[in-house]
Amino acid sequence: MTITTALFYLFSAVLLFAAFRVITARNTVHAALYLVLSFFQASTIWMLLQAEFLSIVLVLVYVGAVMVLFLFVVMMLDVNVDQLRQGFWRYFPVAALVGVFIVLEMAAVLMQAFQIGGQTAAAQVGGQALSPAAQAAAHIPNTELLGRVLYGAYLYPVEIAAVILLVAIIAAIALTLRRRKDTKTVRAADQLRVRRNDRVRLVRMPAQTASGSAGDKGE
Repeated sequence: MTITTALFYLFSAVLLFAAFRVITARNTVHAALYLVLSFFQASTIWMLLQAEFLSIVLVLVYVGAVMVLFLFVVMMLDVNVDQLRQGFWRYFPVAALVGVFIVLEMAAVLMQAFQIGGQTAAAQVGGQALSPAAQAAAHIPNTELLGRVLYGAYLYPVEIAAVILLVAIIAAIALTLRRRKDTKTVRAADQLRVRRNDRVRLVRMPAQTASGSAGDKGE
């Protein structure tokens, strides 16, 4: 067993343990932290598989942004975990059925990938030459190859997805920034256009002496 294989089994074991603790931890903050741990283990596995781009994106996007947002939401909101767990066993059979279905799908995909990998290895051992495209792709870093695919063959789908995400962001901002009648707002333009005479008024009052005020008190 090589060091890479040993590290793969180690990271996979920690990933399975962290994923199991995500759904079994009673504290929501602990569950979110276990999810962060599982993301890190998945990132290391992708690094072992020489998928550096996916590994870095998983750490930057999910761990650095999404999970931080989850932790803020969980710690700021008073979530009643006991109330959420009341219907756990009622939905467990459906969840177990969906889980088994997902496992079977992943097994089918992995078996197909292993068969293709075995055929490629057998072809290399048998002395069969790879295609020129496969030989050229073997010497290109996966990040550069992914960039060529996304912004070459799939340029228009990427642009359409970017436009859809932009529209979704604008719609979310428009929905959250509705003007409410029970809130008071300050308009900076009105404050800048204000004049001194509109805010300060000089009032002339007759002067009073100390003796006059004392005489009035005596009377």
